[in-house]
Amino acid sequence: MLAVTLEQPKSLTLADVPDAAAPGRGQARVRTHRMGVCGTDVGGYLGKMPFFSYPRVIGHELGVEVLDVGEGVANVSPGDRCCVRPYVVCGACYACRSGAVNCCAKSQTLGVMCDGGGCETFTLDASLLHPSDKLTYEQLALVETLGIGCHAVDRSGVQEGDHALVIGAGPIGLSALEFAKVAGAKVTVMDLAESRLAFCREHYGTETIVAGSGDAEERMRSITGGDLYPVVIDATGHAGSMAAAPGYLAQTGTLVYVGITQGDFTLHHPTVHRPEATIRASRNALPKDFTRIIDLIERGVIDTDRWITHRTPVAELPETFETFCDPGSGVIKAMVELT
Repeated sequence: MLAVTLEQPKSLTLADVPDAAAPGRGQARVRTHRMGVCGTDVGGYLGKMPFFSYPRVIGHELGVEVLDVGEGVANVSPGDRCCVRPYVVCGACYACRSGAVNCCAKSQTLGVMCDGGGCETFTLDASLLHPSDKLTYEQLALVETLGIGCHAVDRSGVQEGDHALVIGAGPIGLSALEFAKVAGAKVTVMDLAESRLAFCREHYGTETIVAGSGDAEERMRSITGGDLYPVVIDATGHAGSMAAAPGYLAQTGTLVYVGITQGDFTLHHPTVHRPEATIRASRNALPKDFTRIIDLIERGVIDTDRWITHRTPVAELPETFETFCDPGSGVIKAMVELT
């Protein structure tokens, strides 16, 4: 059985792995039909993702079909189409006991800390599956990406009518943009890539700012009536951007870091102290986020069609993956076809 494997940074291969085991109690065996390529996968490929270890079968944005289930499984049945909540948690630590399973102290994300779903079949805990009889496998593979933005926006406390700045227009930034719009916020997007900003203007009608441009602050104040932003969400994972982000906050504003950087960055304390800023991190997503997102896509509130800009058969992935690492290629979301 073939699997998409990172042997080490910059080395992606289609490697043989053992066939998936028959499901035990509480488990399901699934076939992967679609796998989204995430910024985490790109970071692992480039050697810039701090939680990665090698070799690793990648794949955590997944659209799967249930093949068979073990004893005691009631939430899914053979033939169901599902997305995967890829966070394997202990259920016993402080975070899990508090309901914050996204922050489990022993969390293992499929495709990052343990092998993922970039293979023909695999076995997992059935509780990680969220079924939908209406969504396609491609739509299901996008649910996890959207979950990251959904949780980040919840963490921000953004309200209807608020100005919100999303920094970074990659898939995670776009998922935050989606949910900020659902919340009724007036969203501005900042990015270095004009192609991504054009995508946001065309498909979301957002204000846009080129990062690092000489008139960036003047433009922000013009958009917000001089106040700057009550909510800033940094989805870049870039230390320089993350250090600068507090400077875009309105008085009493909230900054959410959803991107991950491997290195350190420094905050200028007066810039944080003067507005009495709230700074939060946002990690993974909660089970309720997956349920909510499936419902929103099924009802047409969120349109996923515009997201997928690149598709590739799995056999061609080693040759095409480098393209997905280049923002200049115009990639928003790449989808790997395993069947």
